[in-house]
Amino acid sequence: MMIKRLICILLISYIAPKAYSQRITPANVKLLAEKEDSLRHVAAQIIFAQEQDKREAACDQFIPGLVQALKTPGSFFYPFDSLRTVSIKYPTDSSFRIFTWAFQRDDRSFRHYGAIQMKTADNTLKLFPLFDNSDYINNQDTITSAKAWIGCLYYNIVQLRYFNKEYYTLFGWDGNNFRSQKKLIEMLSFENGQPVFGAPMFSFAEDTVRKPTKNRFIIEYKQDVNVSLNYNQEMQMVVYDHLISETNEPGKPATYVPDMDYEGFKWNAGKWVHIEKIFHDALKPGQVPVGNPLDQRKKDLKNIRTDEEVEAERQAATPAKKKKKG
Repeated sequence: MMIKRLICILLISYIAPKAYSQRITPANVKLLAEKEDSLRHVAAQIIFAQEQDKREAACDQFIPGLVQALKTPGSFFYPFDSLRTVSIKYPTDSSFRIFTWAFQRDDRSFRHYGAIQMKTADNTLKLFPLFDNSDYINNQDTITSAKAWIGCLYYNIVQLRYFNKEYYTLFGWDGNNFRSQKKLIEMLSFENGQPVFGAPMFSFAEDTVRKPTKNRFIIEYKQDVNVSLNYNQEMQMVVYDHLISETNEPGKPATYVPDMDYEGFKWNAGKWVHIEKIFHDALKPGQVPVGNPLDQRKKDLKNIRTDEEVEAERQAATPAKKKKKG
């Protein structure tokens, strides 16, 4: 189940860049295609190998192989689109791209790997390896570097500009452990040419009960449920499932499930400002605020669905809500 969920996230997060630029020669395209073919088999083993030591060995083999491929002049313009178990995300300005992938241990906990490749004027490699230090960071609401990264698999980037500086909002997923999953939003910026993760840009000043501004926003929830957290282009805001404890134990995130309501963040004056409730429809007499359950008979384990398809089915099974504009 965990592997299928990881594949779903990878499939919906993958966006290939445009066709090869003139800045990469046909000879280097051919060379990179050969390297990609080798990397593809190794990357698949990181996910699908049965034994942990084989998955770990594949990961150890993949890292230097990827670095060697990226050293090829013009590699930034090569999409590596057959590496379907690796997330490769670009911001709007294509000034860099982020590779991330997940390694699952036998105890169902995760370690993440990644790297930021910068676009350079001379087509040489400028790479920032990302070192997952999340097991050793007690307070994850902190600003970190590439050497002390809170590991996750990124599935979206939203680029924003504030006071002549570019900020990149990253959306990530962490399989966490056998009890719960996590999703997060954090800001990426560059200071003196170095990547910086996290910034005090998540404001709760408009909440009924105000909370301190955070450097990143993290939700944790029950392992076997689907929870949405992403940017809604139509609404121009971040939208995510409101979560409640299904066992009335708010101190246990592994019991958290969606309750068919939604919260969000709206970009305002250089901050993501929290919106406690996006929809404000009154319930009709006798109506309960719970959607119809999904038809379990329609499950097809051989046909993995994306988060968007799951969400579409859930919306179809729920009484329609009118969006509040503004």
